[in-house]
Amino acid sequence: MKRSIVIVDGMGGGIGVQLIGKIRELLDREWPGEWEIIALGTNSAATERMVKAGAHRGATGENAVKVSVGLGDFILGPIGIVLANALMGEITGSMAEAVLGARGDRILVPIQQDHFTLAGFEALPLGKMVEKAVEILGDRIRAVSRGRKS
Repeated sequence: MKRSIVIVDGMGGGIGVQLIGKIRELLDREWPGEWEIIALGTNSAATERMVKAGAHRGATGENAVKVSVGLGDFILGPIGIVLANALMGEITGSMAEAVLGARGDRILVPIQQDHFTLAGFEALPLGKMVEKAVEILGDRIRAVSRGRKS
């Protein structure tokens, strides 16, 4: 049975698209065929772009996020996916709660937004933050893989 990585994004899906591109490179190089990427968009544009970027399947909307985020062994996206009313209001309280309550290990990209400030984080270009998130994902998948073989 394939393990799953869930990507949650909204607006235009740009962060999700970048994450999926880098994750596909990692998976194709180190674990071909072992992992599935599921794109969960708050809107159809975000979902469509993430699926075109290489997600194996996708779903759209509040209920899709609430139900399907629990499928992920890992959950990635901008930090706003755990904050109600983030991403220009696209993240509802129940969506944020579902992401926080899901069983998967969350790896969040610390994108600043107008309505909150992340103190103590070094301002990095988005591409560097995405690379770091995928590096963390790779380390955690390796740890899980070693644990399963033991």
